[in-house]
Amino acid sequence: MTNLLRGEVIQLYKNLLYLGREYPKGADYFRGRLRAAFAKNKDVQDPEKIRELIGRGEFVVKELEALYYLRKYRAMKRRYYEDGQS
Repeated sequence: MTNLLRGEVIQLYKNLLYLGREYPKGADYFRGRLRAAFAKNKDVQDPEKIRELIGRGEFVVKELEALYYLRKYRAMKRRYYEDGQS
């Protein structure tokens, strides 16, 4: 694996680890799944396959961010529209 791809993979792992702190099932659950996913693909050497896996990881980052924004939006909506207004 080239140094550039290695750096991208490490940055992706750190970013996912940071985002996993607020995961609904808990940070420990997320950390275990994250570690297993990265360990499963640790022997991949093909740069094209690595780029594909990085793309999949970036998709997961976007999904997690959307999940957190939606959760915050729902909390604010409940806070300001408690009496059933829409």
